[in-house]
Formats: sequence, structure tokens, C-alpha cells
Amino acid sequence: MSVSLGKARVIIRKTFEKGAELGLKSLSVVVLDAGGNIQAFERQDGAAPGRFAIAHGKAYGAVMLGMAGTAQMARAEAQSYFMAAVNGVFGGQVIPVPGGVLLRSAKGAVIGAVGVTGDTSDNDAIAAMAGIEAAKLIGEV
Repeated sequence: MSVSLGKARVIIRKTFEKGAELGLKSLSVVVLDAGGNIQAFERQDGAAPGRFAIAHGKAYGAVMLGMAGTAQMARAEAQSYFMAAVNGVFGGQVIPVPGGVLLRSAKGAVIGAVGVTGDTSDNDAIAAMAGIEAAKLIGEV
């Protein structure tokens, strides 16, 4: 099972709506499937073009490690050598901070990940969860 395109579009739209509601800076959102492939991506007007790589890195780390961004950040703080090694394995594509949200099925299986960037990492995660909940999926920050 993986996140569908329809669900990915809901996640993006509702993440942007939550960002507007909270007065966040322009956001970029990527949704990856269970294999780390891009299912959907959108960047709001005014968001820097480099935000794709950041959103992707947040989501990619979550799905490839089966570990949400908050847990990755804690691991990086406790064992920086481990996250450095992980980034070496994945070609520097992992960004271990909040805003990389793991998507799980009702049975707990990883079905994808969402990466949000543009505001603070904590605000990115809040906006992502609003999108995920609107799509009736389970998110792990």
C-alpha cells in the first residue's frame, strides 16, 4: 500500500491552507510514496526555488529510515556520526529535522512521507499534519 495521487493532492492543498491560516511564509510540499518516489510536489508563489530539495530531503529521510523528522533530529543530536553515515549512504539527501512526516497505514505500515519547508521546521510539521489529517491518513512527526 502507498499514498495515492488523490490523497497527495489533498495533503498539499490542506497544508497550504493551514499555512495561510497560521500566517506562515510561502511553503513547498512534497509527498513521496513508500519507495521514496515523488508522488506530488508544489511550491507556493514566493517560495525559494531551492525549497524542493529541502522538502524532498525531509520526506526522503523519513520514508527511507522509517523514522519521522523529529526522531531523526533527536538521533542526529545524540549520535551525529550515525546521521552523517546515513547521509553518506543516501548521497546527502537526508535532512533530519521536523517537517519530514512519516505516513503510516491503519496497520502501522509505512505508506510514504510528506516533506514541508518554508517556515520554521516546527511550523512546517504543524502544517503537514493538517494536510495529512484532512486526507484521513496517519502522520508521525
